[in-house]
Amino acid sequence: MKHLFLIAIFLSVVVGAPAVAWAQGDEIQVYTADLAPVGVFNLTWHNNYTPDGIKTPEFPGAIVSNKSLNGVTEWAYGITDWFEGGLYLPLYTHDEGQGWKIDGFKLRTLFAVPHAAERTFVYGVNIEYSFNAKWWDTKRFTSEVRPIVGWHLNQFDLIFNPIVDTQYDGFKNLIFVPSSRLAYNPSPKWAVALEEYADYGRVSDFAPASDQAHQLFAVFDWAGALDIEAGVGFGLTDSSDRFQLKLIVARDFNRPKPKP
Repeated sequence: MKHLFLIAIFLSVVVGAPAVAWAQGDEIQVYTADLAPVGVFNLTWHNNYTPDGIKTPEFPGAIVSNKSLNGVTEWAYGITDWFEGGLYLPLYTHDEGQGWKIDGFKLRTLFAVPHAAERTFVYGVNIEYSFNAKWWDTKRFTSEVRPIVGWHLNQFDLIFNPIVDTQYDGFKNLIFVPSSRLAYNPSPKWAVALEEYADYGRVSDFAPASDQAHQLFAVFDWAGALDIEAGVGFGLTDSSDRFQLKLIVARDFNRPKPKP
């Protein structure tokens, strides 16, 4: 009953959340505190396509979301059982007006409780340091701080990422862009999930409900030789992309083979 109560609260927050123009993003993913094993190299390839999105640029000269493809190859390495380092390169986009663009690169540091998949309660924090092209952001250098908190409850996962973005212009100007995930795992190999991605605006003064961005994604995950995550997203407000597709493909390299 306790698990069902938590799930009910989660769904009420996701569906009933109040409905800042939706900014471009290179990845659409909720972090679960999982780390690459020590000494293992991982490649994750993100691609997002927006058949029906925001049609006006967020700022003059910005890439337009509608009918755009955004993606990035994300390289990661397990340094310790609680620390993973990563590099996003290249970030790329294709939109109708500007064609193909390279959007910059990012460094990533992920700290998390060891062996998160085996624990009931998990936590961590991911910090990203971005170098941006002028059509991707108004500032050359920005960062994201992504706390991670979650629970593995038998076959259900509840994960929250209360993210803040900064342009290094003061605490009051931090942007609150949380994401959350409710997943059901029928087997260790696959899962289905609901994910919500939001943009509330500045932490010191949330945007009016009508100007906030909220998207709800239906997601399918498969774990095999390649880990695959695919999802379909729907905007819940006028400031959100109305329809968006995501595909994430990941693979570990040089992982030691299990002993017989």
